[in-house]
Amino acid sequence: MAGSRKTAREFTLQGVYAWLVGGADVTLIAANLKEDEQFKRADEDYFRTLLYGVLKEEDMLSSRIAPLLDRPLAELSPIERGILLIGTYELLHCPDVPWRVAINEGVELAKKFGGTDGHKYINGVLDKLAQDVRAVEITHAKKKGVSGEQ
Repeated sequence: MAGSRKTAREFTLQGVYAWLVGGADVTLIAANLKEDEQFKRADEDYFRTLLYGVLKEEDMLSSRIAPLLDRPLAELSPIERGILLIGTYELLHCPDVPWRVAINEGVELAKKFGGTDGHKYINGVLDKLAQDVRAVEITHAKKKGVSGEQ
């Protein structure tokens, strides 16, 4: 049985956080995270896809996020920034992940690891991005009567 994508996202957030705060080598970060007993519950392939993808494309992902923010990207906490990078990567590069799932997973990460109301901020930013990058999917969902509001 494949591991959990939710758990893979949690470990990815830890890796992105370590990279943002300490700038360590991604290979070393991944190796350290894999030593955690809980890592065996994660979908390792998805973890690798997210961690390496987010860090490789951080500049592009940040440029997609920045116009949607009410403050400079550098003023976000590393947790919020990491969650937004992961959510943005999923919205742009993981078409098998429905847009509502990408947003909800970001919100859940923020509730678990972020500040008190950080999940609301994450929800708003990722929803704005989804309206742009997943417009066809959202329009299709609305035509079917499925609400996309978060």
